[in-house]
Amino acid sequence: MPRIVVSVINDLVTDQRVRKVCDTLHKQGFEIVLIGRKLKTSAPIHRDYKTYRMSLFFTKGFLFYATYTIRLFLKLLFIKKDILLANDLDTLLPNFLIAVLFRKKLVYDSHELFTEVPELIHRPHIQKVWLRIEQFIFPKLKNIITVNQVIASIYEDKYKVPVHVIRNIANRISTLNPDKNLAKKCKGNRKMLILQGSGINKDRGAEEAVAMMKYLEDTVLYIIGGGDVFSDLQKQVMQLKLQDKVHIIGRLPYDQLLAYTQIADLGLSLDKNTNLNYEYSLPNKVFDYIQCQIPLMVSNRPVVAKLVKDNEIGIVFDDFDPKAMANTVKKAFTDTQRYARWKNNLVQAAKTLNWEQESHKLIAIYTNLV
Repeated sequence: MPRIVVSVINDLVTDQRVRKVCDTLHKQGFEIVLIGRKLKTSAPIHRDYKTYRMSLFFTKGFLFYATYTIRLFLKLLFIKKDILLANDLDTLLPNFLIAVLFRKKLVYDSHELFTEVPELIHRPHIQKVWLRIEQFIFPKLKNIITVNQVIASIYEDKYKVPVHVIRNIANRISTLNPDKNLAKKCKGNRKMLILQGSGINKDRGAEEAVAMMKYLEDTVLYIIGGGDVFSDLQKQVMQLKLQDKVHIIGRLPYDQLLAYTQIADLGLSLDKNTNLNYEYSLPNKVFDYIQCQIPLMVSNRPVVAKLVKDNEIGIVFDDFDPKAMANTVKKAFTDTQRYARWKNNLVQAAKTLNWEQESHKLIAIYTNLV
């Protein structure tokens, strides 16, 4: 079977979408080589296929992206490849150049509206550079994937090329096994809220989630993952004296993360509509909550809100005032009949909204490339 060389800009450890794609294609008989970078804090990685992580002197800014692009180009130049898979715009340019030079097939997987992320919309000069790269390459691509139909339609309208949709759906958990000892340690007899993810950044509702805990009794909040507001959240917890109610934990291996998710009582997804990327988001965490059969509390972003409403698996809110958010939490728990209905509906949702079902589309795309 052909060799697929997969490129990402992260350290490979916590990127569940890329891992699911690589695992699925590897099981289909493709030879996989996964390329990323290595940080000082990177955990060891063990996969059933080849991985390669580049150590870079620079970790952010222009020099980081320039160095990464050059290093990735050189790696792709000399490695055996049949199909190239570029994940997100920050890996696309070297993959595109190599695909043209060697006449290889290229797949582009856009995990978000890259040029609309907050880190770029507030830096218009840098945003313009990434837009020019996208505008130059995107119309020339033949195999494009993204994470939901709304984002696919935006790209199709803008660049007049077809885009496939493969959602960030979690693997099926056939049997739930909540850790009773962990539950006793983390929450005891209290209700537990969880906000998880590797991109808990500005405008994703984490600050308001911490503040709302002032108005909730017999409830704890666990924030698990990483992001650019983590240090601010820790300071906020100290300032508000919420150490007994709010617990912030850094990135965990996926299995360890799901141990916390399974004992939670409400899973949070709190993106604001400050940019198009968050407006049309459908985060991985939503499907983790579904597989762990945890009712959801989500902000009224159109894609995720529709998913929750259509399946009747949680509550949607509009008001980011911390006191109003706390009232939403109270409503979720007070109506015990509705909460029980959410739990029952999650059993069925978990059977259909899982990677085993979603991956059939992925397999079809790559089978057609051979």
